[in-house]
Amino acid sequence: MAAPYYEQGKPQMWHLLAVSPWSHWLTWFFQVMPVFFFVGGYANLTSWEACQRRGQGYGHWLAGRLQRLLQPVLPLLGIWLFLAVFARGLGVPQGFLQVGSRIALVPTWFLAVYILVVLFVPVTAAAWNQFGIWSAIVLMAAAAMVDVAFFAADLKLLGWLNYLFVWLAVHQLGFAWRKGMFASAWKNFLLFPSGILALLAMVSWGPYPLSLVGVPTDAISNTLPPKLPLLALGIAQIGLLMSLQKPARRWLDRPLPWTGTVVINGMIMTLFLWHSTAMILLIGLGFLFQPAVFGTPPGSAAWWILRPAWVMAFAAATLPFLSAFSRFENAGSASAQPARSVWRLYFCCTLTCGGLGYLALKGIGGGSHWSFEAFSIALPFIATTFAGFGPLSHRKIK
Repeated sequence: MAAPYYEQGKPQMWHLLAVSPWSHWLTWFFQVMPVFFFVGGYANLTSWEACQRRGQGYGHWLAGRLQRLLQPVLPLLGIWLFLAVFARGLGVPQGFLQVGSRIALVPTWFLAVYILVVLFVPVTAAAWNQFGIWSAIVLMAAAAMVDVAFFAADLKLLGWLNYLFVWLAVHQLGFAWRKGMFASAWKNFLLFPSGILALLAMVSWGPYPLSLVGVPTDAISNTLPPKLPLLALGIAQIGLLMSLQKPARRWLDRPLPWTGTVVINGMIMTLFLWHSTAMILLIGLGFLFQPAVFGTPPGSAAWWILRPAWVMAFAAATLPFLSAFSRFENAGSASAQPARSVWRLYFCCTLTCGGLGYLALKGIGGGSHWSFEAFSIALPFIATTFAGFGPLSHRKIK
């Protein structure tokens, strides 16, 4: 969606979805956040049940999950603090820095929301054990009620509750996968057209925009905050993926695909967090040293033809970051010392989610809000150190 363009001697960062409205349909294929939360539900329930079998408490489990999630993001924030100071020193315009940093740091919104979802796992797991699939249906109904309040009663603030209701519902469907409810390929596949038809109805006759990613020119976004179309998409994606589960498992029984899966999974957080930064830095260097490479108008036929080459260039630019920072993804798990208290971990989550949420929404501009932006970057460092696994702490959670 990032569409850098050099026009009349000025670098500009256009947004493809604003330039080419027809491309809004493409977001139905590339919006994969429901899959993240679905798989997260499976993984979190698996690890929580294993923790209970070992006789370990919630504090120990939560500390381990937070350590795995937060340690990879700390280098990203540190590097962007340095880049912001360096860029302002070079005279990079505040607006350009703001847009670039926001694009680079927008993946951190996922962490802020996912951490909240992780906090609720003991409650949502107990709800699943008690009510089964109805625990997911109730969350979906709650999300629908919030949307009604958002549109019909103009209660915009209530819409933010759907960051929990929508993603907890999808996460709860991951529990269903873990408990074997998606064993029938044909029944699973029926979910795919059901979700697509519901999505079509919502965007055709409902108040929802077509794009499943935020568009600067749209007054309403399906993602900020999340709305029912994301749930419909999630159901469609889950149905399609679960219908392909058996052939996918047979394919993964082969040594090469399984080895590749294990290798990529070992650095998946690093890839997720750093790919946008690699892209932004490459764009910045292009504007600085070879602006003519961005002379093709975004959305034109020539621009689309060049997309594969640019994707390969951005992928190549990401590799050094994977090499340098993937070590943080698997760092520190050797100590057998007990975990910090649950209240310390809650405090860690509060500070971290606040800092990451602000940075994902606003970025770093180095202007009038510079002190608050720097404080937002510092919050995750303070929080993880207080919890016992930050850069200033020698304690690690096994």
